[in-house]
Amino acid sequence: MNKLSMESVYSAAEKLKEVARKTSLIESSQFKGVYLKTENLQVTGSFKLRGAYYKISTLSEKEKERGVVACSAGNHAQGVALACQRLGISATIFMPESAPISKVEATKSYGAEVKLVGSVYDDAYAAAIKYNESEGKTFIHPFNDETLIAGQGTVGLEILQEIEDIDAIVVPIGGGGLISGVAFVAKSLNPNCKVYGVEAESANAMKLSKETHQLMCIDSVCTFADGIAVKKPGEVTFDLVEKYVDEIVTVSEDEIASGVLELMEKQKLVCEGSGAVGYSAIKHGKIPYEGKKVAVLLSGGNIDVNILSKVVHRGLVMSGRNTKFRLVLTDKPGQLAKVVNLIGESGANIIKVEHNESEEHMEINCKIVKFVIETRDAEHIKEIKNKIVASGINIVNM
Repeated sequence: MNKLSMESVYSAAEKLKEVARKTSLIESSQFKGVYLKTENLQVTGSFKLRGAYYKISTLSEKEKERGVVACSAGNHAQGVALACQRLGISATIFMPESAPISKVEATKSYGAEVKLVGSVYDDAYAAAIKYNESEGKTFIHPFNDETLIAGQGTVGLEILQEIEDIDAIVVPIGGGGLISGVAFVAKSLNPNCKVYGVEAESANAMKLSKETHQLMCIDSVCTFADGIAVKKPGEVTFDLVEKYVDEIVTVSEDEIASGVLELMEKQKLVCEGSGAVGYSAIKHGKIPYEGKKVAVLLSGGNIDVNILSKVVHRGLVMSGRNTKFRLVLTDKPGQLAKVVNLIGESGANIIKVEHNESEEHMEINCKIVKFVIETRDAEHIKEIKNKIVASGINIVNM
């Protein structure tokens, strides 16, 4: 394992000219001074190509002949598969059964053999290690490798080359490979630059590790941000995070969903959950940015379309753009029309109306009517509900 150094990062940057894009750093339309590093537009749709390609390019001829083994929730898999395709190396990649179909199929399209094992990344990792013990190939770790970390560090190098006086960089954390490389580069070139990590609330192993100053493993992870759903970070990455990362924050599933939605609507950028956590942290006030220059890493854009539709709905609800409520209406002409008119006059759009029979303890001549409506924001919802109640109609709990 080569020691991480600026020399290795510069070497990686030169090697990556063969395959990777220098992604754009664009200013956010929503937050002044916040710049978005668009690795979601990278080849294979994620930063992972950088570390995988650089690591594999440094293998000896004998190692290349034996082929490689890797494990991944999806993005590292695609990076390894493409690197091996370009370099003429066979690849066997273990992925959890829960990996998005789009990521599995994309990995296969680059010529890799894919084996689906277990429910989460850590299960796939264990299976990959066991397989490689008998096959004797070269294992390409997704984050716990300093050569690979040098490749990921080229993201930070590009940011610092474009904005030398950047005040802070915000980076998603799964196993810690990306933030280790970026933080090392940032502190080497600009020691005053703050580095913030962001994890999903239910996958916060690195935050716990940093707070306790020891490597922690959590019992389970449950997040749609599958790219950062890791139970235990690496020893190498933990040491680098301890040394170079200033703070780690977490975001909830609802906050991630609202970030994905806003990036699509306001920035015209599609991100997967793990790619949007940094932006979500800014949006929900977890990281200071006012009066500063802050780079936020959008680490990936490989979101399955089936998941995307659910995330968009969740984001709409979270931002007050979509709501539902139930009303008790007297079963007589004009009552439903009265509510419809109130909603229409308020500028909302009715998506769905459902009529149900009366419930226990209700008057015989009353019915429950459920409305699903499109609104502007949370204040708009409150305004509509207040008008309905003021008209003498009761709103009941969902």
